[in-house]
Amino acid sequence: MRKYLVKVYLFFQFFINNVLSKYFVATPFLSKIYYLFFSRKFNREQHSVLKGKVLHLKELKVEKANIYTLIRNTHRIEKGLLMRPRRDVFALKYIEETIDAFINIWDEKKIEKDKQFKWFFDVLNEYFQTSGEHSLINELALRFNDKVLTYKLHTENIKNEQQKFIPYSRKEQDLPNISYEDFYKLTRYRRSVRWFKNKKVPHELVDKAILAAIQSPTACNRQPFEYRVIDDPQLLKTVANIPGGVRGYVEGIPMLVVAIGNLNAYFDERDRHVIYIDASLANMTFMLALETLGLSSCAINWPDVESLEKKMEKALGLKKHQRPIMCMAVGYPDLEGKVAYSEKRSLDYIRKYN
Repeated sequence: MRKYLVKVYLFFQFFINNVLSKYFVATPFLSKIYYLFFSRKFNREQHSVLKGKVLHLKELKVEKANIYTLIRNTHRIEKGLLMRPRRDVFALKYIEETIDAFINIWDEKKIEKDKQFKWFFDVLNEYFQTSGEHSLINELALRFNDKVLTYKLHTENIKNEQQKFIPYSRKEQDLPNISYEDFYKLTRYRRSVRWFKNKKVPHELVDKAILAAIQSPTACNRQPFEYRVIDDPQLLKTVANIPGGVRGYVEGIPMLVVAIGNLNAYFDERDRHVIYIDASLANMTFMLALETLGLSSCAINWPDVESLEKKMEKALGLKKHQRPIMCMAVGYPDLEGKVAYSEKRSLDYIRKYN
């Protein structure tokens, strides 16, 4: 009986995936019907996106203290400050929500540990000091100055003024002396390493690699991701065995890094894929930085498989608006262990001009 039920189930799965799907592909509406009644494969994504959106809008509209709004709008103002030619008055559509968020989030005590707070202050202070006349800007400038009065008095008493975190001109002499040939060698040397030494990975080296990773570009500087670094033996054993593709070498992984995307960074579904783009930009920098520190890594694919999503959510205590993006095994490479050659596609297949 059990074998019969399994055959029936497999038949229906085959019918839905290979036969029925062909009739629902004609229009977006029919595709929606297909996934509503015949497949749950997008359920978690839809729930996570909506959960993140609701949380974002609550913090933005009700609490008026959304950190991602403050980051995004500060970056937008920076772009306005560096435009050529620069407009005397700009950002009128979003400056009020920016100041609302700034007033409710600002804490000058955090500046020493979190330089982003200094960036908030410097950019907004520059904006108000250099903007043209406008009643809304004048009103918001009073609110801003009242909030930061203590900090302003403190910084004005410092004789050697610190560098302002505002748009600046890069200097050619500040360009690191790294040739393309050396950089290309690094990209060729970096390969997915699956054999590691039985040696603890220092947290300070991982922090250095992450510090390099977070210099990577993200949409409006929101950085909608975080890294969970796992080397506790018990938790590591649990988490490292969740993703597929680790069979045969999982027992030798000394550290696993899981990149997590935060969908509460966005107010609209249009940005639901940005967590993957932004985190991937940072992850590549992270893996290259590890190589400069004597460490290696193996990027581990994370397909959207509901059973695995549940396990990762439970193991890491993820919230509903958080999605695992990818895992990376990290450790000191065992140079006697081999790596795949993995020759890449020809430039002619990858690149097209115009």
